[in-house]
Amino acid sequence: RTIGDRIGEAKASGNLGNTLKILGQFDEAVVCCQRHLDISQEQGDKVGEARALYNIGNVYHAKGKHLSWNMAQDPGYLPQEVKETLQKASEYYERNLSLVKELGDRAAQGRAYGNLGNTQYLLGNFSEAIAFHKERLAIAKEFGDKAAERRAYSNLGNAHIFLGRFDISAEYYKKTLQLSRQLKDQAVEAQACYSLGNTYTLLQDYDRAIEYHLKHLVIAQELGDR
Repeated sequence: RTIGDRIGEAKASGNLGNTLKILGQFDEAVVCCQRHLDISQEQGDKVGEARALYNIGNVYHAKGKHLSWNMAQDPGYLPQEVKETLQKASEYYERNLSLVKELGDRAAQGRAYGNLGNTQYLLGNFSEAIAFHKERLAIAKEFGDKAAERRAYSNLGNAHIFLGRFDISAEYYKKTLQLSRQLKDQAVEAQACYSLGNTYTLLQDYDRAIEYHLKHLVIAQELGDR
């Protein structure tokens, strides 16, 4: 501020916002991220503007998750405050998405789609969540980003469960399992086995359900995860 470096001030405000978000001080975080946004717009800095919109989305997303954790409920059954907070997150992610499309930044589009999928899932809008996660999946494949691809399969599996499409969920969870083995991520592999066990229970294929729950058990024991 002393030397009149507006772009520097904007970046510093954004960093403060992200730090306050991690500390759980969400309302103060929004103020700092908004400052980042205002200065970026004033300076015609489109990249900074996109980043600020994404960061504000993240703050509202984190606040919404934080509020809903205290009330352990199924997606979609949310108190008004939580719903409004997640809707705000969604709006900022949408604004970020249209800007990064304009900028032609595919990686940033992928991140926006993933977060839009997650917020819509929490809001109980499962069909919208699926559409966003499919976009996320396509971009992850474009970049050969296996970890993001794995997350997208997981999220697609979860959303289809709530639409009662258990057979489709099972296919997505199998892809999650396959990728977690490729990535040598045992915790995620265990989680995928657990999801498959539950899905096959819903499909009333109990032999398969047992098979996957046993796999889950073995990995949990290997990891010493009580």
